[in-house]
Formats: sequence, structure tokens, C-alpha cells
Amino acid sequence: MRFKDQSVWVRADAAGRPLLDGAGRAEMKYRETDPKSYRPSGANLLPDEAGGPPRELPEAAGAEARSSARGSVASERAPARVAGAIEVWTDGACSGNPGPMGIGVVVVDGSAREEVSEYLGVGTNNIAELVAIERGVQMAAKLEPAPSRPIRVHSDSAYAIGLLEKGWKAKANQELVARLRKLVAKVPHLTFVKVRGHAGVPENERCDELARDAVERRR
Repeated sequence: MRFKDQSVWVRADAAGRPLLDGAGRAEMKYRETDPKSYRPSGANLLPDEAGGPPRELPEAAGAEARSSARGSVASERAPARVAGAIEVWTDGACSGNPGPMGIGVVVVDGSAREEVSEYLGVGTNNIAELVAIERGVQMAAKLEPAPSRPIRVHSDSAYAIGLLEKGWKAKANQELVARLRKLVAKVPHLTFVKVRGHAGVPENERCDELARDAVERRR
């Protein structure tokens, strides 16, 4: 997120919203590893649309934080599946920002599974995250009988979910966002599920691998 035109780390909930105390203040650091944190008003924090998805501090300062400090990350349990739903997992990768972009998509329909690893060219991480969701929704919408079934899109991008589900204003990538909003509006039973990136969720990790592989293969 951004605070006074500077990109910062903020403790957030599973949906990517800043966690506020009773006085409406968030916990913020200018660097993830800073020993000191600050308590700005939540109203003064803005989405970091230009410089990548919102950067979130770990949700707990206990065992997971200690594990991360040793160089490993505790696994997070994958969201439970919904009976009859088409589960879509997406991720975008960018080598540099901007830089070469890749996307990874996994669509699970019961026992059937389809994966996509695609190189997009040069752009930003935000573009990659949005295009990954676009591909995933397009794939799910083609499955039968998709119009009457729930489609759940899992993404670790609070930026993309904010734009597509929470009504955030698009300051960049406006044409892409408008196109994706039209696509999402055509799917009657679509919901978004925010997952934590690099937290050991199997399908999210697989999408990350597919996206990074796409960037590597372009060479």
C-alpha cells in the first residue's frame, strides 16, 4: 500500500484490507524487516496500484514469523473446495517491474484439471495478475454447464481483487481492467478468494511455478 506517496508494508486480513485497531489505526512498516512499526490512520493508506500488489506484513508474529526469519515459510491450508464449483487458481510473475511477464493458471473441475503457463511480453506485475485472472475465467466459462455453477477464482493479488470485487478505481491499466470487469459481469456465480502468496498453498504455489517457468522459457 502507499502512505504519503511512499510504498509501505501493512498488516492486512485475508482479503487484503488493513487490520485496524479500536482507534482506526493500522500497523505499518517502511520495510518488512524494520524493527519499528508505525500506526497511521487507515484512511491515510491507499492501494499501491502503480508499484505492484499491496505488500502485507505477516498476519501473526508467532511461529510463522520466526520460521520465515530462519529462511522457511510455514504452509497455509488451502481453502476448502465447494461442491460442484469450478475452482480457478491464478498467479502472475514479472522479472523486474516492469519486465518480462508470465502467468500461471490452474482450473480444477472435479477430477479434471487444466494448466496454463504463458509468456505475455514486457509489462508489470499488476498486468500479469489481471491477465492470469482473465485467462482463468475464460477457461472456466467454457466448461459445461458453467453458467449455472459457482466459479471461484483464487488469487494472491489484493490489487486485482480490489479492482474487480471491491470497486477500487483503476488509475493504471484502465483498458485491461474495463475488459476484465465486463468479462466478470457476464459470469453470474463468480466469487474471488484471497489467498496468501508463497505460503505453501499447493495450487497457488503451482501457479507461481507455471508463471515463472513461462518467463524463463521465453529466453
